[in-house]
Amino acid sequence: MSRLFLSVFFTILTTAAFAQDENAALNIGGDAFMAGSSISHTQGGMDDVFMAGETVDMAAPITGSAHLAGRSVNANGAIGQDVYAAGMDVTVAGDVTGDATLAGYTVKVNGPVGGDLRASGATITVDGPVAGYGLITGETLTLNSVISGDVSMSGMKLNFGPDARIGGKLTLYEEEGKAVEVPDYVIAQSDIERRPMEAWHETERGVYGVFSWRKAITKFLMGVVFVALIAALIAAIAPNHLRLMRERMLAAPFRTLWFGFLTQSAVIGSAILFALTIVGIFVAPAAILLALLGGLFGYIIGAYSFGVGLMLAIGQDEPEALMSRVIAAFVGALAVGLIGLIPILGWIFVLALTLAGIGAIIIRVFRPTFFSPAAKN
Repeated sequence: MSRLFLSVFFTILTTAAFAQDENAALNIGGDAFMAGSSISHTQGGMDDVFMAGETVDMAAPITGSAHLAGRSVNANGAIGQDVYAAGMDVTVAGDVTGDATLAGYTVKVNGPVGGDLRASGATITVDGPVAGYGLITGETLTLNSVISGDVSMSGMKLNFGPDARIGGKLTLYEEEGKAVEVPDYVIAQSDIERRPMEAWHETERGVYGVFSWRKAITKFLMGVVFVALIAALIAAIAPNHLRLMRERMLAAPFRTLWFGFLTQSAVIGSAILFALTIVGIFVAPAAILLALLGGLFGYIIGAYSFGVGLMLAIGQDEPEALMSRVIAAFVGALAVGLIGLIPILGWIFVLALTLAGIGAIIIRVFRPTFFSPAAKN
């Protein structure tokens, strides 16, 4: 879950940067979608909120869940359900009725959490009471409040304030020879279980690794929503760029596929060549990250273009309005996701679609001369 959430975080930040400091907002069905450099949600009466940008401030209360990503994230309004937040600095000050899933360098929980707390970061401070369990991992952890349920903690340094209390069982993951001292007023020593730090990955598998059809379907739908959401954000922020990439991909799918293949081959190949040198070995991870981001955005652009193609095939008009683009994004994401479930052929289709999407992006950004109008004459 934490790895997936961090991937979402970096992807949305990249999309927001594409906006060139312009803000975009969309309210539909009681939900609010916002992206930009510095954004603030101040409108009351909303259900779910989706916000991405450099500075994100959710000031007004909502009845549903909050999905927040940015460099600086502040959730000051009350949240009627769950909150998912990731950023460099994350602060949750409003009341959270449900669960809180947080990731960042600095994470602060100042308000009460009515459900469970899952937090990952370098420095984590919990000042608000937590009604459920706590799953907390980082370098420096500070607990100044009550966690009513069981707690699993993994950290280099743990601090307990005078008001810290743990109502359930405490499981500590410690470095060998570095036992953490837990005051008796926090929890009885008999309720503490100490485990080696190496065993932490077993806890992650136990929490996130149990398979069920319900979880599988939920993850599939979350993936569809994620892809559609990012495509919709790009459609709201840079509609002309998206339109031109989509038109290029639908008009010349094999050309964009070929160019995407060349691009990914060059990027991945450069990572290998960098790794063969002493100096370049430090640059190789950047090339790998670029290839991964290219694949992700290529898939998103490809899914959106495929959705538009399906809409046009059934007699719909070109998606000019934002709402029609949002619908095309969801149609494409769902259709590509379902096709991707087909053994072997589905994987080949998704790979080809992703490469075509990468090609469309590269052609739009760099505009190579052999794809220019003059080169066709």
